[in-house]
Amino acid sequence: MFHPALTPDAPLDRHNSFRVPARAVWLAEIENPDHIPEILDLPQTRNLPRLILGAGSNVLFTRDFPGLVLTLRNRDIKVLADDAKTVLVHVEAGVRWHDLVTWTLERDLCGLENLALIPGLVGAAPIQNIGAYGAEISDVLETVEVFDCQAGQGRRLDREACRFGYRRSQFQKEPDRWVIIAIELKLSRKAPLRIDYPGIREELAALQADPPTARSVAEAVIRLRRRKLPDPAEIGNAGSFFKNPILTPEHGQLLRDRFPELPVFESPLGKKVSAAWLIERGGWKGFREGDAGVSPQHALVLVNYGTATGAQIWSLAQRIQDSIRADFGLELDVEPRIL
Repeated sequence: MFHPALTPDAPLDRHNSFRVPARAVWLAEIENPDHIPEILDLPQTRNLPRLILGAGSNVLFTRDFPGLVLTLRNRDIKVLADDAKTVLVHVEAGVRWHDLVTWTLERDLCGLENLALIPGLVGAAPIQNIGAYGAEISDVLETVEVFDCQAGQGRRLDREACRFGYRRSQFQKEPDRWVIIAIELKLSRKAPLRIDYPGIREELAALQADPPTARSVAEAVIRLRRRKLPDPAEIGNAGSFFKNPILTPEHGQLLRDRFPELPVFESPLGKKVSAAWLIERGGWKGFREGDAGVSPQHALVLVNYGTATGAQIWSLAQRIQDSIRADFGLELDVEPRIL
């Protein structure tokens, strides 16, 4: 039995922002989420491993995927409620994240401006609880609509059920159980702007944005990101590869005694140390071996200069982890999903 949404022996090069070579036994590109149950129940896909994939901007394929890759292509945005102060917005999973940010700014809605220019699709945003420049999607997210592959039915999960944390959520615990179909966001027309994150005030001053608006904050974030981070459209990468480590008070004091210049900042989970500083201090910034390397723009970003494989990039990442463990006694956790 064949389904028109299915492609056999599908190349995944254009489905991951590292642009590393990989193939899937089957690829399903679905525009109507109602087709998910029938595709999962086809004889050729029923017993295969599953991978739910957005734009592939937070994954690293180290080999071919021996199963079904499923990605949604639904792309509608609509307003569900508007009381003149707050607006409830329904966004389908296949919308590109930055397109959504632009859509909100065009309507003078606040809440997503600090998350401008993050790559990927809306459906992937809750999985990692994407965040940048002092904001996270969980700050404004109300509901996630999912198809539960285990139960074989759709569900609506509120913010509490998603169990959000720093770059994590409930969805990461069982990543191939949940297909995120859409999200609902509660945005404001007059929310306080978050401009205290390092660099934003300086960019706003350069933009002569006084008083600042959501649009000017987004423009400041875009300028910062473009200056600091390589564009995945120009060179293969998945943005920040490592998370900032959380310090225990004792370890934090030991490190500050050894390295007074160590950047440490507050977070809801405690004090965090800059992983980029650790990697640069370890001598890895700008390192290149073949076509796998560390960006000279930002030490957190691993890059594919052209023909690197996922296995080569992952090997480099593990060497960096070993180096930071030996030099600082800290574990660098990775942000992308390693496949």
